[in-house]
Amino acid sequence: MLFRVVRPMRRDGSRFPLFVQRIPADVRRKAVGLELAIPLGDGFVFVTLTEGAQAVRFSLRTTEPSEVKTRQALAAAYLESVWAALRNDAPVHLSHRQATALAGELYRVWADSESRARSVAMVHTPGVGWTPDIDSQDEQEAQWAAVVAMWEKVGKDGDPKHLEKPLGPIVDRLLLTKGIRRVDSETRAMLLVAFWMALRDAFMSRQRNAGGDYAPDLKAARFPDWQAPEGALKEKPKRGASKNSLTGLVEDWWKEAKQAGRKQSTYESYRNSMARLVTFLKHDTASRVTPEDIVRFKDYRVQSGVSPKTVKDSDLAGMKTVLGWAVVNRRLPSNPAEGITIKVGKPRKLRSKGFYDSEAIAILKHAREFVPGREAPKMAAAKRWVPWLCAFTGARVGEMIQIRKEDIRREGKLWVLHVTPEAGPVKTDEGKRSFLRTYAVERGDGMRCPP
Repeated sequence: MLFRVVRPMRRDGSRFPLFVQRIPADVRRKAVGLELAIPLGDGFVFVTLTEGAQAVRFSLRTTEPSEVKTRQALAAAYLESVWAALRNDAPVHLSHRQATALAGELYRVWADSESRARSVAMVHTPGVGWTPDIDSQDEQEAQWAAVVAMWEKVGKDGDPKHLEKPLGPIVDRLLLTKGIRRVDSETRAMLLVAFWMALRDAFMSRQRNAGGDYAPDLKAARFPDWQAPEGALKEKPKRGASKNSLTGLVEDWWKEAKQAGRKQSTYESYRNSMARLVTFLKHDTASRVTPEDIVRFKDYRVQSGVSPKTVKDSDLAGMKTVLGWAVVNRRLPSNPAEGITIKVGKPRKLRSKGFYDSEAIAILKHAREFVPGREAPKMAAAKRWVPWLCAFTGARVGEMIQIRKEDIRREGKLWVLHVTPEAGPVKTDEGKRSFLRTYAVERGDGMRCPP
């Protein structure tokens, strides 16, 4: 089943957008009680699904538009892997190497005495919360206390029967990030022992650090890289992926394209399109992508309700550009997106681009009479003044929002506003001057603003 990624929602009384995704009806009963560790920025947000929960909701904790899109996409991709794991919940068998690799994630979190990041490998204490607590003023001491407390619970006995209660929830959360809901009994026991050994080694590492020994950690090298078993979802792509991955190609293309003057917004569009392709294919290996994969992805996007124009001008254009760059730079033998397109009909225009006088007057009247609520002072000022600045100058909203103090000056009797790419994104990347007038301005693109 395919799911459309919903857009972030706005909340009254908060400047941060809200992530909301409905829990699919066919997995809702299986999801009750799950503790989800959803990626959010450089850390995680932890959500427990209750019996009455109809949707997953949490704050995206940022107002940066590009970061909102990234966090929204990563959270949606994670949840899709969770729903898929719940549908395919037949027990999975892992090898000893895979169990050790998974335990390595626990080790790397608990052995680092200077870690500041939350992780899915943290411990959740009912009524207390997640530890180590990065919000604590004495976070290093809190981390060490958490390690000691955990080791006191499990250190004396490595019997899997006694490890299930303290370590089982961590095992479950880490498995879920790999698209695995359950494992067989043999694998379960092996995982619990592997986690116990990892925690033992992490405890010893922290003791060395506490004693002033920060020599290179040889124990960390014993954990292999994770490789997904047959039948399980591949792990979601991570930032900083290898140069042979789709996400890695986007980043390398951008290093060159940025120097050539391509816009940040173009990079963000191409990056998001490639992330959606990775989620759709369930792998991040560029050499495995075929033209048939691109066609299936194109059809999937259209069937999900995305406009053909967006698919053509954003998704397909981004993939053709990045994969074509990879061919030129000898990273791929051929471009699987080459020649694939979609027919876009000319939309019907039922009205002109510009505002009717009544519409423009209503906007400006609302801005003039705006009464600040719980918004931040800068947001309240923007709601009050940006519409009027657009009316007086004929400039775009984005251009006005990014205006700096040094961009306004007086020339004789006239006040001049300088719109420049130095302040932020500007269409055509060309600076322009706008005189602050007291009469209507007719812009070249049809936007008409009265005083």
